[in-house]
Amino acid sequence: MTRTASPLGGDAGLREAGHGARHVAIIMDGNGRWATKRFLPRAVGHQRGVEAVRRLVRAARGMGIEALTLYAFSTENWRRPEDEIADLMGLLKRFILSDLDEFAANGIRLKIIGDYKAFPADVVELIEGALARTAGNSGTTLAVALNYGSQDEIARAAARAAAKGAITPETIEAELDTADMPPLDLLIRTSGEIRLSNFLLWQAAYAELWFTDVLWPDFEPAHLEQALAHFAGRERRFGGR
Repeated sequence: MTRTASPLGGDAGLREAGHGARHVAIIMDGNGRWATKRFLPRAVGHQRGVEAVRRLVRAARGMGIEALTLYAFSTENWRRPEDEIADLMGLLKRFILSDLDEFAANGIRLKIIGDYKAFPADVVELIEGALARTAGNSGTTLAVALNYGSQDEIARAAARAAAKGAITPETIEAELDTADMPPLDLLIRTSGEIRLSNFLLWQAAYAELWFTDVLWPDFEPAHLEQALAHFAGRERRFGGR
């Protein structure tokens, strides 16, 4: 695990040299604190957080990342005030409507992990339209975790595995929401918190972890390059010597 401040010194040769990370996941934390520090409504922090998502998605393809998974709305987020949840749903709809053409043009495949069908019907309709439109794309996979909790995911996967026969690590893994994605290589959390918050617990078993104090709305592609440079310097033994 590494915790950093926010110097940007990304490796300019990272794209050419290759960092080896196929699948990167990010816990996008700090929107509310970003807004509070500036005496702004939390909704403004969430809006700036969406802008950070755009920057990262656009940059990820050029960095050679095959899959980018973003923790957008957890199963626990339903406990937030109703007006904040409504703001988040509105942002999600605007993001899909404004960015779907760009996804399609750049070969980005949208994937949802979690139970997005618990969302309002108009949100579900937009999501399913976006999934259908990008299903054939072969570029970077953007997986967005919506109404997602890792413990729930593992329980669902184990139940499906049991219905088919033996329960083993392999049969459970085959039923996870991420089963069609590369193994998780690098998990990043912003805002200075050092915990996984029920995100990709199974997938993170041998992932490298990278924590930064940078609040999510301030997270730039250069910060991602910094994390990838750290990853490239790690020796991954997967329990061996």
